[in-house]
Amino acid sequence: MTELAIDTSWVKISQNDLQISAYLAQPQQPGSYPGVVVLQEIFGVNSHIRDVTERIAKLGYVVIAPALFERVAPGFETGYTPADIEVGRKYAWEQTQAPELLSDIQSAVDYLKTLPQAKANAIGCIGFCFGGHVAYLAASLPDIKATASFYGARITTTRPGGGEATVTLTPQIQGQLYIFFGMKDASIPLEQTNQIEAELEKYKIPHRVFRYDGADHGFFCDQRASYNPEAAADAWVQVQQLFSQLS
Repeated sequence: MTELAIDTSWVKISQNDLQISAYLAQPQQPGSYPGVVVLQEIFGVNSHIRDVTERIAKLGYVVIAPALFERVAPGFETGYTPADIEVGRKYAWEQTQAPELLSDIQSAVDYLKTLPQAKANAIGCIGFCFGGHVAYLAASLPDIKATASFYGARITTTRPGGGEATVTLTPQIQGQLYIFFGMKDASIPLEQTNQIEAELEKYKIPHRVFRYDGADHGFFCDQRASYNPEAAADAWVQVQQLFSQLS
């Protein structure tokens, strides 16, 4: 498939009295394109997340990546050192709230709907790491028709801000869910992966679960030591197949 030329910019999404920064990428060629929301890792809307946003846009989507830490750390962006990971984890797991995250994602969806090139009824989302967990949350939003969740930790044990574990929202998932795990990922034990799959099957949610032997946490990110080219390449094919169903 020929990649499209795209435009990129930082935009502001209104969320009550808060202005949320978001990275927007969309094709230059006039047309009507499905929308996709990209959900960050614990490292902010950094160069990797911006790259993913651009890669998807080049395939013919209007894509937006909202800053999920805007309330606690505006403009936060960091790398992958142990110190960076410690800070990012605190923001993600100690200072975010599921209702606020869902509200922010809905605001990103609503922003997409205002753009002349975005199809209002054809919106997907994709998330990585912390964003993979949040993508499972976001899959419960009525506007989200297709979700790709990459190595989302704690789905079976936690919900940001407290409450029942995010996996209990499985019956509310609206569209199709593709979920990706590395079998060397120590942060997501196999029994948790199996529990998620069992819940998806129990509630007859359209889904596919991808397990990659030899792949570790963060295997899709080519800026991390855990990058696994083979797993990343296959997962990218699957993501394209999933989002091709948006119409």
